[in-house]
This record gives sequence, structure tokens and C-alpha cells, in this order.
Amino acid sequence: MADLVRRRARAFKEGAKEKLKPSGWIIPRQQSSFTEEGTWSNIDMDVTPIERRTWGPWTIFGFWFSDAMNAQSWEAPAAILAVGLTWREAIVCIVFGNLVTTIPLVLNGAIGARLHVPFPVATRASFGWYFSRFAVVVRMVTALFWHAIQTYTGSTAITQCIRAIWPSYLDIPNHLPDSAGITSQQLLSHFLFWTIQFPILLIPPHKLKWFFIFKVVVVLISCVSVVIAMTGKAGGAGGIWDQQATVFGAQRSWLILSSMSSITGGWATMATNIPDFTRYLKRENGVYWQVAFLPLIQIALGLFGIISTSASKVVYGRYIWDPLDLASQWQGPGGRAGAFFVGFTWIVAQIGTNLSANVISCANDLTSLFPKYINIRRGVILTTVTAGWVMVPWKIIYSASSLLTFMAGLGIFLAPIAAILGADFWIVKRGHVDVPALYRAHGRYRYNLMGTNWRATLAFLISVVPNIPGMASAVNSTLTDNIGGAIKIYHIFYFWGFTSAFVIYSLLSLAFPAKETLIPETISGDYIYEHEDIEGTKVLQPDGSLEPDTTEESSSDLEKKVNNSVAIHVV
Repeated sequence: MADLVRRRARAFKEGAKEKLKPSGWIIPRQQSSFTEEGTWSNIDMDVTPIERRTWGPWTIFGFWFSDAMNAQSWEAPAAILAVGLTWREAIVCIVFGNLVTTIPLVLNGAIGARLHVPFPVATRASFGWYFSRFAVVVRMVTALFWHAIQTYTGSTAITQCIRAIWPSYLDIPNHLPDSAGITSQQLLSHFLFWTIQFPILLIPPHKLKWFFIFKVVVVLISCVSVVIAMTGKAGGAGGIWDQQATVFGAQRSWLILSSMSSITGGWATMATNIPDFTRYLKRENGVYWQVAFLPLIQIALGLFGIISTSASKVVYGRYIWDPLDLASQWQGPGGRAGAFFVGFTWIVAQIGTNLSANVISCANDLTSLFPKYINIRRGVILTTVTAGWVMVPWKIIYSASSLLTFMAGLGIFLAPIAAILGADFWIVKRGHVDVPALYRAHGRYRYNLMGTNWRATLAFLISVVPNIPGMASAVNSTLTDNIGGAIKIYHIFYFWGFTSAFVIYSLLSLAFPAKETLIPETISGDYIYEHEDIEGTKVLQPDGSLEPDTTEESSSDLEKKVNNSVAIHVV
């Protein structure tokens, strides 16, 4: 036993010494890499190995529950009612906003399910080798900010759990100045939530399906329980159902469109990088279930929020939309037990949202930018340390409302990225992609010396530019009078951004085709995984199943097929 401890201590010491040099952080190149000599890749960027394709339709259901079931979704109807609309219109906005979102989710989700490559690799087919990095960086920055915000929101759930057991926790004296933007007690809650969340974030994506299932069960039970408890206390669902609209005519119509676009824009990030997750699907049919899953989950959570909030007006004399604020009103042994369960539920909910929407995506982005030094695990660590502490999330929330508005406005950049990705795969390339070429800097998807597809650049600019004045006005309200009708375009930023980019990119690509990128059938990256043993091989079928190869093709023949399939086009 003592020898084992000494050997491990010696290995740790040697490993730590190696990490003092840049070469000590280099990740070994994987056997399955299609990259050119001199470039790098690793298993997290390569085509997803067959043994990691563990997701099915129910995993996707749990994934969307994990992403949608959070405090922000519970409160979504509040923003719609606050502008003067009714609960009926809030429901319509939630349903149709989410249905619109499922279009890019399905179009781009199928890319990951068919090709089994992550978002940063998939974008190279449409944006070009270097311009794709711009799309990756936009998505990465968005993920960092939202991870910071979601993490700090989770700390309020920790506060509820602890105060339910020890009410004096709320009385911890504050030793921080006002300029810190946080109290000692809040900082402790943030540290505890971040510490609990950290090891869960390190779970590899292909092993997360049981966490998603766990979250579905816990959050659903909690939501139903809160609704039952509040309606029981109020003796009914309250009077919010009788609330009348306070806006009419054209203003009302624009508010409905704006609210619907806000719901849609809330999923702009996931609609863009959904291949990061669908790459783990066993079969493509799991993608299409999103059309039913997402609207149903969102409408259920929205109704839960409306009913509980309406009942809170009867019980506490005011509308309380925040579920954690609602739980803070519960006193006594039974009330505090309920508050603890609600707090625990939203801890699980926020961790799940960070996993599915922010951390894994940002880690994939970092891996694609620095594959020699960063894999998903290291990317997760960098993401959560940076977002949780370096970015000071409590100041983002309490001191920078304009920054929050700016972050929401990043949807104007994400919408055309999602549109171009989907249009390129379905309309331009008809679903036929040379997967090994996606990993080659001088392959068929380089497009030109600058590694940029000018069709994507032009479509992106036409989509984004009309939205910039409205975004500037949202951040700085003093500009509203100077931009005129441009604010209307921003009110429907996702509809305009996605539709315009999709149509323009498709037309440009059909009128001025990049012929070197068009192939008659998909060249899969699964050749590398087809070998079962020396005596036989396995061939990946279109439905995702594996069947033995009946040909007598040798291992070397298959290797030649992979190498020969990658046409090199240096423009």
C-alpha cells in the first residue's frame, strides 16, 4: 500500500513538473484524425466514435427538459404580461415562438445526427475554414456570459436550501463594500453552488442521459407540487385569467410579434450549435421529436408559472413570478421543507441548463480553436472558472442591465449563422458532405485563399446590418427617436435574421455554386470505425445500425478509400 502511494505521488510530481512547460499540455493526436500533417485534432473534435452514440429519442426529451426547465422559463410569461398582453397571448407567443425555433433545431440537429461531428466542424462546410471560426467565437462568447448568469442564479437556490434548514443563514453579517455588488452571504452561496456544479459539469456528454432523466423526474414533481400547494392555499387559480389587455391596435400586434421573437431568440444559441449534442444520437429520428418536445415542455412550464403566480396574488397580496422568491415566503416546518425541495429542484435545473446550453457548447468551441491543448474536459474547466469567477457574474446581473440587453441581442448574429448552416446542408449540398474534408485546412471546404465562403459573408451581413440600429436602441434608449422604423425590424429580429440569411444564402449558392464542394453522395467519416476485428468489419447503415460487411475489402483498402475520398482543392 505504501509503495502504491509513493508511486502515485511520484507520478503526480512528474506530471506537475511536465505541466510547467507548454509541451506538457499537448493532447496526443488520435488515430481517427483526418487532419493534414502539421495540424491537430483530438477525439472530442473527431467524428463521434460509435460507442459514444448512446442517445435516443428519450435522451433528447430529457435533454430538452434539462434545458427548458429553469427559473427563466417559469418566468417567461411575466415579461409578456408586463408589456400589456393577456395570458392567452402569452400562451400563443410561447407555443408559436417555440414552434418556429424547432425549424433550425431540426435542420441543424440532423447535421449532427447524420455526420456525427460537432458544431465547430460542421460550420466549415458553409462558412469556410477560417470564417467558421468567427461563428464559433460568437457562440463561445454567448455561452460564457449565459453560463455566468445561470450560475449566479443557481446560487439563490442554494440560499433557499440552507435557510430552510438554518434560518439564521440569512443573517450572516456582510463584510464586503457596496462596490463589490454582492454580500458575504451571497458570495458564500455562489461558492457553494459553483463547487457542487463543478464535478457534474465534468461528466462526458455521452454519459449525461441519466442526469437528464433525473432532472425530468425531479423538476416535474416539484412544478406540479408547487401548483397544487399554491392553488390549495388560494382556494383556486386566482384572478389573473380575467386580466385584460392594456394595448390595442397596431401596437398590440407588434408587441405580440416582438414577444414571439423574444421566445424564439431565447433558443437562438441552441438552434445554432445543436449538432454538439445530436452527434451522440444512435439514429437520426431522434432529431424530429424536438418538434413536439420543446413546445410541450415550454407551454407546461409557462402554465405552471401563470397558475402559481396568480395564486400568489391571493395568498400574499402580490404577483410573485420567481419560484425561489415564492418559496422564500414559506415558513414553519412544513413550509421550510417545501422551500428546501424547491431550492434543490432549481439547483438541479440550473446545473442541467448550464450543461445542455452553455458549458458543453463553449468547451466544444474552445476545443475547435485549440485542439492541440484543449479537449472537452479542459474546455469545461476553463469555461466554468472563467464564467463563474473571472467574469464576476453578480456584477453582470446587478450593475449592467444594458449588457444583459446586449447579450439578448446577440441573437441577431446567431440567427443567420443557424440559417446558413441549415441552408447549406439541405438546399445547397442536398445533405451530401465530405466529412474527412471538414478536417483539412486545404480541402474542398476552404473555398479560397482566405478560407472564407463569400456567399455566407454576404448573407450574414444582409441579415445582421438592418438589426444593428434596433439593437443599439435597446442598449441605449436615447437612440430610439433617431432610428425610425428600424426598431420594427429588431422587434422581429429572429424571424428576419433567419429567413433573410436562409433565402439569400440559398439563392447565391445556387446562382454561383462552389462546384468543388458539391458531391453526389456523402463521404462518411465512419470508415475509421468500421473495423470490428481482424476477420471482419462493420458498416454503419443509414438508420444508424451496424451490419457486417460482406465484402472482402482489407483494412489497407479501407484506409486507401478514406485517403482517396478527400479531394484536395487549393484555390
